[in-house]
Amino acid sequence: MTDGFSDLISPPTSQKPLAHFSKTALRWTSVLLVATVWASAALFGLYILAFYAAALYEGNMERWNNVLPRLYERSTTAATTGIGLHFAMGGIILVLGSIQLIDAVRTRFPVLHRWIGRLYVLSCLLAAVGGLVFIALKGTIGGLVMNIGFGLYGVLMFLSAVQTYRYAVRRDTDRHRIWALRLYALAIGSWLYRMDYGFWLLLADGAGHTRSFSGPFDQVMAFFFYIPNLLVAELFSRARSYTASPILRIGASFTLLFATGFLLIGTYYFTLYYWGPAILGWLTGG
Repeated sequence: MTDGFSDLISPPTSQKPLAHFSKTALRWTSVLLVATVWASAALFGLYILAFYAAALYEGNMERWNNVLPRLYERSTTAATTGIGLHFAMGGIILVLGSIQLIDAVRTRFPVLHRWIGRLYVLSCLLAAVGGLVFIALKGTIGGLVMNIGFGLYGVLMFLSAVQTYRYAVRRDTDRHRIWALRLYALAIGSWLYRMDYGFWLLLADGAGHTRSFSGPFDQVMAFFFYIPNLLVAELFSRARSYTASPILRIGASFTLLFATGFLLIGTYYFTLYYWGPAILGWLTGG
């Protein structure tokens, strides 16, 4: 009886190395993933601003249709305004959200963290509203399934933004961080959407994808670009808990490491062939 109780308050020596290893692995794989997400999402945010904002500034909004058909049509001004707001806020979200992930900003510059957070939450709300307005007025190119998938994405982003701000105001740090993590997992969805398509075109030659975005792969992607992100965010939140088992932490570490590898490869190729040239052209006026 006594021996069993002592094991609960002080785990056997044989378990301590595993517990220490699991915590260390989770910490470093988290740092690696956050650094990768920060760099890649910031690059994509700049690309969004460079491509869509530049097209708007140059009066050549038909270029939007090169990425996704029917985004811009002269006869649907309200819907175009909604999707334009969505894209503009999307670029800001990726840059600001990446800054909010930096521990040094939160701990050393709390006032800056709070003000960036307010702007970040507002941008998320506007991005969600802009996308939902577009879907309500015009619908997506992929039809009903894509409307439902993207509509749910917008609702979840709106809800997460509200909850993130709500718990920040209430000084409930733990719940604020959980909802902020969920919000960021959703915020990077548009970035992962393009990355997933890029990998699928490379590995499977676009099987199941159609120009109308109504193929089997397109219907899966209507949900896949944000639901796995939320699952990873939940897994990380649980693994980070003090009561989490070493096995759960190690499993979470492998998941984070796999996600990091996926993002590193995707970031390299997208920067080389798509994001980089657009950003350089925007910065140099070319």
